Amino acid sequence: MSTPSVLFVHAHPDDEALWTGGTTVAAAEAGWRVAVLTCTWTEGTRRYDELCRSLDFLGAGAPRLLRYADAGVPESAPDELPFCRADLDTEIGALVAQIRDFRPDVVVTYDGYGVYGHPDHIHTHRIVVAAVDDAALGVLYPDAGPAWHVSSLYMVTPPKSLARATWERTTRTAAPDDDHLPGTDDDRIDVEVDVRPYLDRKWSALMSHESEIRRSSALRILTALDAEQRAYFIGTESYLRRDLGPGGLLLPGAVVLDHGSEAAPSSLH
Repeated sequence: MSTPSVLFVHAHPDDEALWTGGTTVAAAEAGWRVAVLTCTWTEGTRRYDELCRSLDFLGAGAPRLLRYADAGVPESAPDELPFCRADLDTEIGALVAQIRDFRPDVVVTYDGYGVYGHPDHIHTHRIVVAAVDDAALGVLYPDAGPAWHVSSLYMVTPPKSLARATWERTTRTAAPDDDHLPGTDDDRIDVEVDVRPYLDRKWSALMSHESEIRRSSALRILTALDAEQRAYFIGTESYLRRDLGPGGLLLPGAVVLDHGSEAAPSSLH
């Protein structure tokens, strides 16, 4: 039996550590082939170097890149369009080529709202959903390599209860009602990974992104938390799971949540 594999697709350097860092370590420790693809920034930039250091902690090897510009930061990818303004078909084709090259059993990205509404995260979700389907159709993007069928798509998403606590901690204001709060209702989360055994490595990976920590007030608040608070906010990684074929595949460390209704995650087909 071939070694299982997982491809994590993120918009920016630091997302791989914050949102899915523990799951990445769990997969690497379980002997899976692991890769991280980042849609913005490129070689020769400060955040690329930080990404490489982060992936060393996570056990994910060298980064894969789409090399688009981060909006408002032209030096992130000189002479390239911002990610959300580039040609959609070209972006999907580039991701299809990466999927067919790495041949992952599982692809991981954000939920439909990009976890918290960032336009680059939402855009990443959309091209990933298209690319995992298109990669299986050899008549599409025939120059991108032989067709490849991904077994399962996982979308990282915060439970509403955690989103509410995070909102109130970072904004110091009352959270909106559930209909206007990011995340997924707690009883609709498909699987979760307890990443506390890997929290030191996840934290070291996140701390590799020094320039983003200096820029982001939310990350600075996170760095000020004590160990117990940190474990509460980033010690579990929760996902929606969509199987693209019979059976699908469970990520290492993932626990299927039983909410007393459907026994298995839903499928795209």
